[in-house]
Amino acid sequence: MKKAHTDILRLAVPSIVSNITVPLLGMIDLAITGHLGNQSFIGAIAVGSMLFNIMYWMFGFLRMGTSGLTAQAFGETNKEKITETLYQGITVSVAISLLLLVLSPLIFMGAMEFIAPSPEVRELVGKYFRICVAGIPASLLLFVFNGWYIGMQNTRIPMAIAISQNILNIFASLFFVYGIGMELEGIALGTVIAQWGGALASMFLLRKRYGEYVRQSYSIKKTVLNSNLSRYLLVNRDIFLRTLCLIGIHFYFIAAGAKGGDTILAVNAVFMQFFTLYSYFIDGMAYAGEALVGKAVGARDKEEYGKTLRGLFLLSGFLTFLFTLVYAFFNADLLTFFTDNEEVLKTSNDYLLWTLFFPICGMAAFIWDGVYIGATLPRYMLLSTLSGIIVFFALYLALYPKFDNHALWLAFLSNLVVRGVILTVFKEKVERRVEQGFI
Repeated sequence: MKKAHTDILRLAVPSIVSNITVPLLGMIDLAITGHLGNQSFIGAIAVGSMLFNIMYWMFGFLRMGTSGLTAQAFGETNKEKITETLYQGITVSVAISLLLLVLSPLIFMGAMEFIAPSPEVRELVGKYFRICVAGIPASLLLFVFNGWYIGMQNTRIPMAIAISQNILNIFASLFFVYGIGMELEGIALGTVIAQWGGALASMFLLRKRYGEYVRQSYSIKKTVLNSNLSRYLLVNRDIFLRTLCLIGIHFYFIAAGAKGGDTILAVNAVFMQFFTLYSYFIDGMAYAGEALVGKAVGARDKEEYGKTLRGLFLLSGFLTFLFTLVYAFFNADLLTFFTDNEEVLKTSNDYLLWTLFFPICGMAAFIWDGVYIGATLPRYMLLSTLSGIIVFFALYLALYPKFDNHALWLAFLSNLVVRGVILTVFKEKVERRVEQGFI
């Protein structure tokens, strides 16, 4: 059992560090923009970053699908399948990148019609968007590489890449903005350079650390016609549909909060930071679950799977307990860290109690997601998410406006609980997959 804990932490800690660095790219851009003296720049960066965050969130299946399949091939010690999964991920990511680049003008126009910013902000977003689309292929390739590394039981390389990206982004953006006065375009260019720098560094480390796999000849015809590609696409299809559902809940949550006015909208945004902070840590545990469960499936090792599952829930339970304690005793202090607006702080006091339930309600859903990804059973993840959506809307529509914003948070947390319960109910499917091994 001790070894299981060590393996989980060995994979989880670097993933947690990587997760914490994720929002830094956007924060750095916003911080630099905030000192350019034009409030329209801030709005443009906020809108532009949101557009790309949505696109990247939608295609996050490239990481998750690659992770589970690679981990299973690793557990089976099947070099051919390990390489095959990498090439399949690269091929699909390049195809999606080309499609997005072709459709980017339509994506931009559609987004602007929907968001309807001021003419000045729209023009600035256009400048930012046209430069940042050049980073799409790099970002999608990084999803594949990171998923492949996790599947290979290596989360240190993704951590190193994430940290290096942020350092490169800081220096590049500062150089272009303050060194040669490029303003918004400089921020966009700095982001693109950081994305491609991360992708190229990942390719370099891939060849250096795993040369025995990447030196095998690549044939796009063989990769596309290979029967296993259909499984790769099937796994990713269900993850993609699940992601769309999560995006739907996310945007409805924002829209529902906006009905309560600007203050409630701000309160919800601040409290969502509490939930996001916890998710960065618990997601690290889930990533470890992807790698270790996938490895157990490939090796058909039920004993190892059992130890991994118990270790995941034990360590995650301890982490959840710590976060609950921190939120119980320091949530008011954390609140003042996120905002100093008196009206937001005053209104937030009515909702502070909800922060205690964020870790408790979310733990099972996060951990089981990692387990099911490792077992490549995303169909049940999709089922749990659909069930969560039904509960979310049923509760919110039944309780609002009588319980105002409390109804929204109850619905959101209930959605998480339902996802965790549904995945727990179907846990025997994972056990059966471990018995079957890599299919």
